[in-house]
Amino acid sequence: MNWHWLTFFGDSMLLLPCAALIVVLLLWKADTRRTCWQWLLLFGAAGTIVVCSKLAFMGWGIGSRLFDFTGFSGHSALSASIWPVMIWILTSRAPRRLRLAAVAGGYCLALAVGVSRVVIHAHSVSEVISGLALGFAISTSFLMLQYSRHTRIHHLSYGQLTAVLLLPLLLVLQGKKAPTQGLLEHIAATVAPTGRVFTRADLHAKGAPAITSGGAVPIVAQ
Repeated sequence: MNWHWLTFFGDSMLLLPCAALIVVLLLWKADTRRTCWQWLLLFGAAGTIVVCSKLAFMGWGIGSRLFDFTGFSGHSALSASIWPVMIWILTSRAPRRLRLAAVAGGYCLALAVGVSRVVIHAHSVSEVISGLALGFAISTSFLMLQYSRHTRIHHLSYGQLTAVLLLPLLLVLQGKKAPTQGLLEHIAATVAPTGRVFTRADLHAKGAPAITSGGAVPIVAQ
């Protein structure tokens, strides 16, 4: 299996446009705008948690050496929060059983993305599990809210469905990765008092101080 190709299904270059597409579809097809606000708040909370956890480590070295944890896996969290919801919307005209199976497929796709992050050594197991748990909590909470409210999504015609799928398809074919890691590193180096970016190597340096121009800064790694 091409794990590097599979991991792109969790890349923000693909999923952030999909998250925006969900907003558009909910405003257009949901029977109430409250549904869209619920999605925005839940997804925004997930994104904030992921970014804060990464910046906390990159800028201040806050992580866990024991669990090899440097922050939530963004690929895992994004895919777990977006794919089940995206598929739930796109299968609005499908029979109930088929729709449930498709949404379950969305959960499985997110799980596969998480596994790919471990296989290609982009994240530790703890980072992937925490990312998936966060993302699944977001998507499941959103879907359960809609189930309890009996939210109705107006059917997409086959022409509309094709148009909606065109953007993700083009992004997948392009395969260009988002420069989010570099951006976060730049932000961390700018706002953190050390003026440097902590790495996983620092985390496993057995608590040795990291020497910078400003002096010794201990790694919080327990």
